[in-house]
Amino acid sequence: MEILYANILNLTWQHVVMWLIGGILIYLAIKKDMEPTLLLPLGFGTILVNLPLSGAVDRFVGEVLESEGALSTLFKAGISNELFPLILFIGIGAMIDFGPILSNPKLMIFGGAAQFGIFLTLCLASMFFEINDAASIAIIGAADGPTSIVVAQKLNSKYLGAIMVAAYSYMALVPIIQPPVIKLLTTKKERMIRMPYAAKPVSKLTRILFPIVITIVAGLVAPESVSLIGFLMFGNLIRECGVLDNLSETAQHALANLVTIFLGITIASRMQAAEFLQPDTLLILGLGLVAFIFDTAGGVLFAKLLNLFMKTKINPMIGAAGISAFPMSGRVVHKMGLAEDSSNFLLMHSIGVNVSGQIASVIAGGLILNFFM
Repeated sequence: MEILYANILNLTWQHVVMWLIGGILIYLAIKKDMEPTLLLPLGFGTILVNLPLSGAVDRFVGEVLESEGALSTLFKAGISNELFPLILFIGIGAMIDFGPILSNPKLMIFGGAAQFGIFLTLCLASMFFEINDAASIAIIGAADGPTSIVVAQKLNSKYLGAIMVAAYSYMALVPIIQPPVIKLLTTKKERMIRMPYAAKPVSKLTRILFPIVITIVAGLVAPESVSLIGFLMFGNLIRECGVLDNLSETAQHALANLVTIFLGITIASRMQAAEFLQPDTLLILGLGLVAFIFDTAGGVLFAKLLNLFMKTKINPMIGAAGISAFPMSGRVVHKMGLAEDSSNFLLMHSIGVNVSGQIASVIAGGLILNFFM
């Protein structure tokens, strides 16, 4: 009973706020089925690390929460040396089918347009933070958690924890954040534009050469992106080579899911109330949201601009899929198209743009590193 009373006395409003945040994340994961592999570990971990512990209870879970405990070991083993992001990129690469953009290469330009928010946020963040921290914060707009971790780590940002939390939270909340922005910038008529998809055959040789060529080109343009783009393309090469099916299946499912669980729990360990409910952390979350919104807006507005000069119109919603949140953003755009017109199937176009955004975000991260390292 003494332990119970001691813990109750140690309870603060900050603990309660973090419990609510954790509860909301769990609710979204289970009730709304919204990217549960990210939200559920984040939500449960947030509650875990914000228990008001004392006495015997503190000793009981100390190995999880102490600076030399299990979560600290995971952080040192998988994030501080960038191992988890790189391994996860192998899994992501194995999931990606580059067929849609290889059969329709013009979709790749939307991936570049949807990185606008990164550079806008860099300018804004530099007003409040040192330039390396500002650059690390800006990359949150890529909606690419692994890239955000690698950039913040290489630039020695002292806000790595807050950046990780913001990047992964916004990735998981794509279905909440993107639709209002898309609707604000488009008319119903634009959202109903149909884009028939005519699949074009892509040779196996092209599929095999593509990841190799992209790795070389990205390495020449943005050398600091080589590790990320290389692991991403290696995962895709495993998929496309046709002789490593077992490795491809493992990378897509078991490996990617296991690393995602580790990342989610480890990132949640940085959501302790004392660190999370701070002005700097909240400002980083706000700037990350700005980056995310303007990346979405940049893709949509670029598509609208192209429509001024094209006879065959593009549904501007697909521009929003140019962020790197793969495949969440592509699915969001597809569902929005069906909501406006049940016969309007945008999935192949939106996934093609989403894939291009995955490549563009890594290159953007490499360019940021080239500028500021």
